[in-house]
Amino acid sequence: MLLILGIFNYIKNNTMKKLICIATFILGLANSDYIYSQPSIPIDQWEGKSILLIGAHPDDDYQSHGTLALLNENNNKIFILTLTTGNVGTKDPKMSKNNLSKIRRQEQIDAMKVIGLSEERYINLGYDDGRVEFADKEEIIGKIVYHIRKIKPDVLISFDPGYNYQVWHKSDHRAAAYLTADAVRAAEWRLMYEGQVIHQNLNAYRVPEFLFYGGNIKDKNTEVNIAEYLDKKILSGSKYLSQWSSGWNKYLGSDISKYPIGEKESVFKRLKERIKYNNDLPVERFRYYKGIPDGMGREKRD
Repeated sequence: MLLILGIFNYIKNNTMKKLICIATFILGLANSDYIYSQPSIPIDQWEGKSILLIGAHPDDDYQSHGTLALLNENNNKIFILTLTTGNVGTKDPKMSKNNLSKIRRQEQIDAMKVIGLSEERYINLGYDDGRVEFADKEEIIGKIVYHIRKIKPDVLISFDPGYNYQVWHKSDHRAAAYLTADAVRAAEWRLMYEGQVIHQNLNAYRVPEFLFYGGNIKDKNTEVNIAEYLDKKILSGSKYLSQWSSGWNKYLGSDISKYPIGEKESVFKRLKERIKYNNDLPVERFRYYKGIPDGMGREKRD
């Protein structure tokens, strides 16, 4: 009998200890930033949101095409803003900047159509490829602020400027990350770029939620299962022939059948190899943040 009572008390005491530990852990999470690291509603359940993706080049948004296809199907309103025309990205010695600019615009529009987005949702600020960080930064920020205030995105998607430190990106990507971060902050203050408020009937606007792409793996805290949209993503990627085919060295037009034998298979194979997987499911990963713009790149401080 005593043995039975001893066993019962041991189980009871240890169970209480476990419950106390679990409760302490949950309370710790409630008082930390961790609870805010995931959207309250999973991304694949978002509906009726206005979403603005900002990139440096036509094709930067491809990293998120599976997610964008899903969000578009869920009746979210998506806009893509690109800082440059992409008019330098080629090794074809016969290609001119003017022609490449036109080619990459059409590639972008064709890729967007695959995932359900119309040309009317595409905005290009027209800066030269490779030279964004040498352009007038105040002018660029003002243009981004204008579109933020006009579109009023519930979610802004951009290159990750970094979390507790600045993330290294190549030139235009680096500039796009930091200029976008600065524009988001400026957009919420009515006395910044006040001409937009006074003369263009826009209002100051604070973006509430963010998805950052292109950052370090360890900083990413959410992912989207794109299994149902994988084929669309790969097909949209195949539209960028000036970038991801032998057209990089010798552009032969937008019809892949005009390229050497095996080109289509090669392009699709390359695109499939770039897909990220988690537990055998294709995913796109992001750093999610919700809060004031000043806190988008850091933990809470004293």
